[in-house]
Amino acid sequence: MRKLVILFVVSMLMALGLSGCQSQEQGGKSDLTKVTVVLDWVPNTNHTGLYVARDLGYYEQEGLAVEIIQPSEGGASQLIAAGQGDFGISYQEEVTIARSQDIPVVAIAAIIQHNTSGFASPVSKNIKTPRDFEGKTYGGWGSPAEDAMIKAVMEQEGADFSQVNILNIGSSDFFTSIEKDVDFTWIYWGWTGIEAQLRNVDLNFIKLQDKHPALDFYTPVIIASEDKIQKNPQLIEKFMRATSHGYQYCMENPLEAADILLKAVPELDRELVTASQEYLAGEYQAEAPRWGEMKSSVWKAYADFMFANQLIEKNINAEEAFTNQFLPE
Repeated sequence: MRKLVILFVVSMLMALGLSGCQSQEQGGKSDLTKVTVVLDWVPNTNHTGLYVARDLGYYEQEGLAVEIIQPSEGGASQLIAAGQGDFGISYQEEVTIARSQDIPVVAIAAIIQHNTSGFASPVSKNIKTPRDFEGKTYGGWGSPAEDAMIKAVMEQEGADFSQVNILNIGSSDFFTSIEKDVDFTWIYWGWTGIEAQLRNVDLNFIKLQDKHPALDFYTPVIIASEDKIQKNPQLIEKFMRATSHGYQYCMENPLEAADILLKAVPELDRELVTASQEYLAGEYQAEAPRWGEMKSSVWKAYADFMFANQLIEKNINAEEAFTNQFLPE
């Protein structure tokens, strides 16, 4: 009898503990559907709309309890395809590679409408055009796509790619690297470029979208698996309605959106987050009819570029790599 009483008490305590965890995660409502979003990297301003939708209750209004997590190992595409999350943050290159390898993931929204990345260098290096890459050292993270992009923009101007020294610097700090080891590297202006401005570091910046038409690709994007799209389209519709609302808030209220991200991720630098969010407010949708909308021409151009440069072994059907069907009207 005593053992039964002890087991009963332990069971009750465990139930209460689980209930407490569930209430905390789901805002106190047990009927919410749990959803996991896998980020592409550490939390940053690209992800703000997700945190806004979560913390302002947009997801809860759709009956969802959303958990935002960082990836452990592997890219978001592999994790989402394997069912290790409901939605992921990826980028067009990763999705294209995944689909060329028959990994069934699909982009369901473009977080930013245009590629805001490019090649950055200190003004003192006098690198103003891709022709100036000759005789210089590029610091990258070892992706074959980097070489292909540098070569492509150089060939546009009749420059010789073989004259560039490529150095793998991994995830080394940009500002430290350009002072010591390299002459130029690839950055996203919405984060590192803004940080350079705040640090009063003068940069020359060659934006990829200005130098080659195929390089204005979508980065980042939100992805889901084909299985999720086929079996639970209603869940995706709810998630995208709330997420779209979140990014719309970011566009209309960048300072308040920055505060929400900083509350969720307090270790981020306030000045950088605020300035970055103000910059991205005009980039999230740009000239598109609605936030998140994508074009087949953009997907096809970059897939063709990757195939031509042997970055993928087989080309993909661009129409199957993305969908706008879950974006709210």
